[in-house]
Amino acid sequence: MGQKINPLGFRLGINQDHYSIWFSQPKMYSESLQEDQKIRTFIKNYIRSTRISPSGVEGIGSISIYKRIDLIEVIIFLGFPKLLIENRSQGLVEELKITLKKEFNCGNRKLNVVITKIKKPYSNPNILAEFIAGQLKNRVSVRQAMKKAIELAEEADTKGIQVQIAGRLNGQEIARVQWIREGRLPRQTIRATFDYCSYPVQTIYGVLGIKIWIFVDETK
Repeated sequence: MGQKINPLGFRLGINQDHYSIWFSQPKMYSESLQEDQKIRTFIKNYIRSTRISPSGVEGIGSISIYKRIDLIEVIIFLGFPKLLIENRSQGLVEELKITLKKEFNCGNRKLNVVITKIKKPYSNPNILAEFIAGQLKNRVSVRQAMKKAIELAEEADTKGIQVQIAGRLNGQEIARVQWIREGRLPRQTIRATFDYCSYPVQTIYGVLGIKIWIFVDETK
């Protein structure tokens, strides 16, 4: 059961919330959903264009979007927010907000952008996946990249982690799956809280798929 469904979708409404929270008329639902996707893609590309991330990691943990009749609130969870404003003006958030307003028609709605720091960046699966992707692009061996990611996660005091990479690993002709696990991973238990991500990375040998499960906590 734990491997046949998205761990986050499996726990929605129990201990996991949606990344987008809003209500919409049925006719406007698809338009609002596409707007969320475009906002997230734009923000990721904008931060990536700054080129100030260590080890090729943009440090974006997640992007939450809250919509009301008169307000769109975008909360960006960053692992390295200081690097985002390093050698740049403190008005970078305002600059991002102005650019977003130009790109997307917010109408009469107010746009609010908030940056929140992730206390332990390498306890976030998206940041770990970006780190592994950077290592693979630099032709570091798959096993070595996964072990380094496990070490970073253990330093962040995670209770359990599994890293899985699939594709033409190390340039081999036949695609295969390789994984490594440390700690507890009670994936079949709904009361267990997980962080999970599925991250594609383009290498010279083709596309590799990275999946990371991180066990956060368990309610009793």
